[in-house]
Amino acid sequence: MSSSEAELLAEVPEGLLIAGAWRPANSGARFAVHDPATGARIKQVVDADVADGRAALDAACDAFPGWAATAPRARAEILRRAFELVRERAEDLALLMTLEMGKPLAEARGEVTYGGEFLRWFGEEAARITGRYGSTPENSGRMIITRHPVGPCYLITPWNFPLAMATRKIAPALAAGCTVVLKPSELTPLTTLLLAQILRDAGLPDGVLNVVTTTSAGPVSTAILTDPRLRKLSFTGSTPVGKLLLAQAAGNVLRTSMELGGNAPFLVFADADLDRAVDGAIAAKFRNIGQACTAANRFLVHRDVVEEFTRRVTDRVRTFTMGRGTEDGVTIGPLIDDRAVRKADDLVGDAVTRGATVLIGGNAVEGPGSFFPATVLGNVPADSRILREEIFGPVLAIVPFDTEDQAVHLANATEYGLVSYVYTENLTRAQRLIERLETGMTGLNVGVVSNAAAPFGGWKQSGLGREGGPEGIEEYLHTKYTMTPDPFA
Repeated sequence: MSSSEAELLAEVPEGLLIAGAWRPANSGARFAVHDPATGARIKQVVDADVADGRAALDAACDAFPGWAATAPRARAEILRRAFELVRERAEDLALLMTLEMGKPLAEARGEVTYGGEFLRWFGEEAARITGRYGSTPENSGRMIITRHPVGPCYLITPWNFPLAMATRKIAPALAAGCTVVLKPSELTPLTTLLLAQILRDAGLPDGVLNVVTTTSAGPVSTAILTDPRLRKLSFTGSTPVGKLLLAQAAGNVLRTSMELGGNAPFLVFADADLDRAVDGAIAAKFRNIGQACTAANRFLVHRDVVEEFTRRVTDRVRTFTMGRGTEDGVTIGPLIDDRAVRKADDLVGDAVTRGATVLIGGNAVEGPGSFFPATVLGNVPADSRILREEIFGPVLAIVPFDTEDQAVHLANATEYGLVSYVYTENLTRAQRLIERLETGMTGLNVGVVSNAAAPFGGWKQSGLGREGGPEGIEEYLHTKYTMTPDPFA
């Protein structure tokens, strides 16, 4: 570890942020955070228990009336200051993400830009929360429609985008006037802890944001979710965990936003611009080392161009460099841990056993570190697990198709419906596919769809609700209707 890395890690808070103070756990427990590129421990942080989770919720509840009554412009200015501070500390945040998560530094810088935009976007939205006033159709009275913050929120973020997933939830909640208890992944808590300090530096009042790091996610979350004072749950993670949380949230009829798993199809038609399609495929598959819910899982390529597409993609992957994300030129960093490596290895092995061809990569790399090489599989059989399960790794699986109907059937043959990608130069076909593909988002001749100004979210078992765009703040607002007499009666 370099001296600059050590200095940055020493600056990151280690405690729980509760009621504006960094404090130890009730039990005194701590847990280690590791660099997935080396397996080395890089820092220890506080390990919260149930009592700590309740204390964080107490703080959020106590702070809620004051924050809800704070002028929207004041909330907006705090978020804007936080955005500026994130930009000022972009290199520190990027390096921290690379150290605890493994992504190449260039990609981490991109996440800082993307994640910061949620602070700016929702800061701007804070002052635009509106209502309605008007007469009833019968002119029997006047309707007043007002918007109100839902209340204290519990936000659970994943490990793969530790900055962007935090800002995508925190920013709309704060903009709407809600207070927050945030639980980051125990695998990558450091970026969130530094972000929390940045928000404090931006002037966020005590108790408005509380951060609980823990290895006891189940008991801590249960204690918070079953408290009748909590009014909102937002979760990003796997579909199985999301279902369990939805069941718990039902007890108190919580408002929920669930951004769950994906199994994105990437459709390439015979008339596609193959240069653009290959560029899009590389971005859609290998961004974040394939560890993204938006990552393309199933590459459905028309039989007339599948050979050429496969050759070009394989040639591009051959130029990749695997290594620690802090090293110059690295394009493929480590996976988050050894479990992720084993999963990728199992899925590739299953596909090969069923008849798929390994064109490059395909085998786990010996440690230290949790590395799996960028891999391209050709002629993947329809019954392969890799076409049904979310890969969350750098494996590109290609399946040929013959007709548009067949491509649509294959694309929709999944319980997931987060995002789809389509490459075609035929406008009429593109319009049909926008209508026919069962996903909440579609990339049409683009390989990256995420934007702070756009509503991010899926259909089917990929989740509920939207994050980003004008729709994102709606998730944190109640609507109230008031009837008044006709003032002219």
